[in-house]
Amino acid sequence: MFTPKIPPPDTAPTPGTSLVQPLTGITHPPACTCHHTPNMAPASVPAAPDSRPAVQLTPGSLLVAAAGGTAMVLIIGTVLVSMLLATAITAASVAICAVVLRSLLNRPNNR
Repeated sequence: MFTPKIPPPDTAPTPGTSLVQPLTGITHPPACTCHHTPNMAPASVPAAPDSRPAVQLTPGSLLVAAAGGTAMVLIIGTVLVSMLLATAITAASVAICAVVLRSLLNRPNNR
């Protein structure tokens, strides 16, 4: 049931042949019906001036960036504070358990 099913050697394709035949002789109709020559050179695109900065900050985008930065700081700060609080609570509970165990093991006859 779990053995691989390998085709017999007479039906397996040889490495030099392919089961997919190449597509030849296909012609595509023109994209439009206008009468122009297809070998026209594309129009030249004017180059952008180099004097302006790559990123232009508007007052609205500065406000969005400041709000996003503030939100990220608050979210990351909340996560870090909660992790620190969880560590502190765990350390306090381990310390209390250690004190109780120490008191139980040091004076077994005083119970």
